[in-house]
Amino acid sequence: MFDFAAKRQWFLLIALIIMIVGAILAFTPGGLRLGWDFRGGFQVVLSPNEETTIDTVRDKLTDLGYGETADKVQQSGNDFLIRMGDLSEDEQATVKSGLGEIGTILEDQTGYISPAIASRTARDAAIAVSLATVVMLLYITWAFRKVPHSFRYGTAVVVALVFNLLLTFGIFALVGRFFNWEVDPLFITAMLAIIGYGVNDSIVVLDRIRENKARGIGGDYDSMVNFSISETLVRSLNTTITTVLAVLAVYLIVGGPIRSFLMALFVGIVAGAYSSIFVAGQLLVMWEHGDWTRVIP
Repeated sequence: MFDFAAKRQWFLLIALIIMIVGAILAFTPGGLRLGWDFRGGFQVVLSPNEETTIDTVRDKLTDLGYGETADKVQQSGNDFLIRMGDLSEDEQATVKSGLGEIGTILEDQTGYISPAIASRTARDAAIAVSLATVVMLLYITWAFRKVPHSFRYGTAVVVALVFNLLLTFGIFALVGRFFNWEVDPLFITAMLAIIGYGVNDSIVVLDRIRENKARGIGGDYDSMVNFSISETLVRSLNTTITTVLAVLAVYLIVGGPIRSFLMALFVGIVAGAYSSIFVAGQLLVMWEHGDWTRVIP
């Protein structure tokens, strides 16, 4: 049986470094690239002619001087969705006139979203993720209420969740810088899915610790935690591997508009496997031994 508890300082130090680097990459200037939904702009929905393809739309946008938008054209059913930046009324008219040569502009789905409204959408998304995390902390503390120091269990899960999110943010910021990927509503959906998946992974480990502690299984606290993690290790790895394979299969076969969702989900699931084994349980051990008092008197 591997002695996880004896190496807890190293595991938690690695997690802390990853969290700091992830926060720097994501929240410093040039970090996460906000998508159209969070920065606002002009949207056009084009119903194409019979001979019009997605390449035709991209070529037309390039001819109009908006080549940077060409790679972001999405096909929705038989129509094409084109989302652009902040354009003046004259520029909007030019785009609609040019695209009108290769299809019909659907006026009821074409319009402009101001940056103020988009900023409020981004704020609401951040509030949703934060609120979900706080609710998780309160619920887990309540669920483990019969265990001494139940707040420790809730805090351990939340720290593990923050690790999952910051690692995902950091990697997505890197991908955004090199491949121009943007944060969109599907990315926020992935964050909420990661929160739920990460909680499930951590709860499996912590609940086994709770059960073994109540039964007096495993000897001293460190041995009991090591035994509990070892009992759940195969289950956690099997669940992670099968889920990751499913996500990769969808990414390779479908990709396209949902690639940001799948990439974020992939990173978050892998991060959740690490945090449930090497972060959540080790935080409980540190608390049990009073290691925090050596760092924070």
